[in-house]
Amino acid sequence: MARNSGLSFLRDLRYRLEYLGLRFLIGMVRLLPLDIAATISGKAWRVIAPFNRRHKRALSNLAIAFPEKSLEERERIARAAWENLGRVMVETMNIDRILKEPARLHVTNGHWIGRYKDKMGPALIVTMHMGNWEIGMWPVMLAGARPAGVYRQVKNPYVDRYLRRQRQALYPGGLFGRGRAPTNDETHKTARLIMDYVRQGGRLGFISDLYDAQGIAVPFFGYPAKSMPIAAMIARRVGARIWIGRCIRIGNRACFDVNVNELRIPRTANQAEDIRSITAAIQRHFETWIRETPEQFMWSNRRWS
Repeated sequence: MARNSGLSFLRDLRYRLEYLGLRFLIGMVRLLPLDIAATISGKAWRVIAPFNRRHKRALSNLAIAFPEKSLEERERIARAAWENLGRVMVETMNIDRILKEPARLHVTNGHWIGRYKDKMGPALIVTMHMGNWEIGMWPVMLAGARPAGVYRQVKNPYVDRYLRRQRQALYPGGLFGRGRAPTNDETHKTARLIMDYVRQGGRLGFISDLYDAQGIAVPFFGYPAKSMPIAAMIARRVGARIWIGRCIRIGNRACFDVNVNELRIPRTANQAEDIRSITAAIQRHFETWIRETPEQFMWSNRRWS
């Protein structure tokens, strides 16, 4: 018992030191003007990240997606994607500042905001790791929808609580946490919770472009990719709308264009096929957008088996 108590104390101490280190870093970053800090971080990531083992995965994924491009072209895209990620890190530390400057945000297809304001009903907002994906929920906020979100929990509880607070402005409806490597039971539990939430009229946002071991294999750049079917399942069973969104960077500053499109939900006698069809349509939409701005997509994530 004493040994376990000692280990718990050391673990808690490590978590607290990690949290203090993060807060110190954020404090230093916020001393600089946002665009200057983001540029420094982006350029640093562009130079340093290719030495990370995940750069090899990024190049491998790019070879699958763009076999017609040369190795030099794929290397250029991968480095630009790392630079974008470096900018996102700083911008995430300054979300409150970005949201206080409306001129930094533009919404394409924003006419639906007025159409569905105050009468959206249950809805799912599905996004991907492109541009600054955290900002992708902003149009839903403009519609007064008070969305909730699904996110991957951080093991450090102090860091996790801080990140939840930082996202509160974009997810006033709350956040549903999933483990970094969710088990099948955890996946089903999360699915039940969010299905109940949406069934009661909630609006829920989550990222749906990662490899999902329990997912449905649908085409992505011409190859089967196991994809998260939760959005399709909920929309088909509950009757919720699905909005597919992306947030792309404009130029080299923290300025963004958010694009949101509604996806038609089939409701045939074959529910399983409807779910597969919706999941495939989401990934097809992602692929189209990625082809337009591949340098803003996060290629280092696992996507194919």
